[in-house]
Parts: sequence; C-alpha cells; structure tokens
Amino acid sequence: MEKSHGLKHFCQACRYSADGLRYAVRETAFRQELVVGVVAVPLAWLLPFPAAMSLLLTMAWLGLLAVEILNTAIEAVVDLASPDRHPLAKQAKDLASAAVTIAITANILAWTTAICVCLQPDL
Repeated sequence: MEKSHGLKHFCQACRYSADGLRYAVRETAFRQELVVGVVAVPLAWLLPFPAAMSLLLTMAWLGLLAVEILNTAIEAVVDLASPDRHPLAKQAKDLASAAVTIAITANILAWTTAICVCLQPDL
C-alpha cells in the first residue's frame, strides 16, 4: 500500500479523526462529558477568571475527552483480542478506566482551584 503525502495525507487523517469522533459519540460516558463541557467551557470564559485559568480549564476538559477516547479504543481492542474473560484483559480495561478517573479528578481539582483562588481570593 502506497503512503499518502501532503494534502492527501492531511485529508485522510481528518477523515479518520472524524470517524473516531463518530465512534466516540456513541459512548455514553463520552456524551456525558461533552454535556459537561457544553456548560463548563463557556462558564470558564464567562466567569472572572484570568485568561490562563480559563485556558487551563478548557484544556483539562479536552484532556478528559482525549483520555475517554483512548479508554474506548483500549476497550475495543481488548474485546477483539480477548472475547473471553481473562485477567490481563480486565487489567487493561481497569487501567484505562483509572486513567479516566484521574482525568476527571484533575478537572475537579482545576475547577476547585479556580473557584477558590480566583472567585474567593480571601480563602
């Protein structure tokens, strides 16, 4: 198979990414995190936060979406490779889930910090 270059490669990569996003939107957790972002991202820019804090909050949410997509990809590969229950399959899925939990925790910490430091400077 011949490798594409330049604009053709870019267009193919965009199509693959769009396909990936279509798969992701089918996942309940991803849709829930999208809804959170529809509220959280505008709020991050409308509240009186410094621009750097608003950017941090937006990037934390985008990071969560990226980790959720990777979690879904890992689950799909594990299901393909090991349709039967296997301790290593469980371990891979649990580790991917733990990564999502860490990303959610990072978002909670970022929002807590933003609110406490920027909106309540006396705390």
